[in-house]
Amino acid sequence: MTQWTHKYGFSLETLPERIAVTQGASQFTIGIPLEISSNENRVAIVPHSVKPLVMQGHRVVVQAGAGLRSNYDDHEYSEAGAEIVMSKQEVFKSDILLKVAPPTIDEIELLHPDQCLISPLQLPTLSESYVDRLLRHRVTAVAMEYLQAADGSYPLVRTMSEIAGITAIQTAAELLCRSEFGRGVLLGGVSGVPPAKVVILGAGVVGEFAIRTALALGATVRVFDDNVYKLMRIQQIIGRRLYTSTINPVQLQYQLLSADVVIGAVHSPTGRSTILVPEEMIMKMKEGSVIIDVSIDQGGIFETSEVTSMDNPTFIKHGVIHYCVPNIASKVSRTASAAISNIITPLLIKAGNYGGIEALLHDHGGFRHGVYAYKGHLTNEYLSKRFGHKYTALDLILPSKL
Repeated sequence: MTQWTHKYGFSLETLPERIAVTQGASQFTIGIPLEISSNENRVAIVPHSVKPLVMQGHRVVVQAGAGLRSNYDDHEYSEAGAEIVMSKQEVFKSDILLKVAPPTIDEIELLHPDQCLISPLQLPTLSESYVDRLLRHRVTAVAMEYLQAADGSYPLVRTMSEIAGITAIQTAAELLCRSEFGRGVLLGGVSGVPPAKVVILGAGVVGEFAIRTALALGATVRVFDDNVYKLMRIQQIIGRRLYTSTINPVQLQYQLLSADVVIGAVHSPTGRSTILVPEEMIMKMKEGSVIIDVSIDQGGIFETSEVTSMDNPTFIKHGVIHYCVPNIASKVSRTASAAISNIITPLLIKAGNYGGIEALLHDHGGFRHGVYAYKGHLTNEYLSKRFGHKYTALDLILPSKL
């Protein structure tokens, strides 16, 4: 230690440098694997979100090619501070694994105890054996779509719903005008020819943006929802008089008889969506009309709905074209990826500040709400009833902070 003597007699000495350290801060490895499904084009973290994570001290590991289908190349990730690896196994060693599609059975086998998996929970594709394998690996599994904001809303659902509402109408317009199986109808009509009739079930965010898009294209719109306050809200925010109705069989069937497009846009806060349109109603619809079931990721609201894929997105039943792709937002992958990244990144930064995922579970009720499996315990009541597993409330098994 160096010491100097001042001319007035007292001494000066250098002191060790003190660096400010956030109390409870934690660093961890974040893994972004390449999605193997040909129908999934999104990526959970985009390059501009990597930099703040790396600056916080986290290690971000990206599998080569993970962002290519969203038009983000490996060089962009590398420049932002991510490590590019060729091996999926290397990515799956991460403390936190981020996926925009649920892990496959083979991918589940790569998970390890105490790891945190953040991915969607697509209820229609779940099986009991899938849940059993996930529980066996004792991971903390978080469903992206059940993450809550402070006001009780679902931010990822909302942003994907905005995209889905717009994309649903664009897709319906494309299917409607295809001459080989559509009605050959232009959604907005032209002078002297009436526009198409669009029926939207659900006055939430998907419904709102579907309404905006349909009206912008010139279609006539009918809106159904069981929540009268949502119908009042939609009238206000759209800023024009709309045909609205509560969901009752008489009015609904009357409108479906003449509908060209029907959009299913009802979100269930817990578990499976309720069937709102029985098969007998669909049998009476016009041949060549179009159903877009945006609710298919929660089981669908049309009795005839079946999960489809980007490779084969439609099927025809009772003469009606059904489009039931769960990840409809993947059609606009770059926009959707940036939106997902904007929601997940702040949570990861908070986890680092709080001291890790365990601390975040204690202090962030919205993140805790997304947990459906915790270290071998099933913490989602709907899943426990569906598959006959024991349900354990997460609050009862979280270790104490003391």
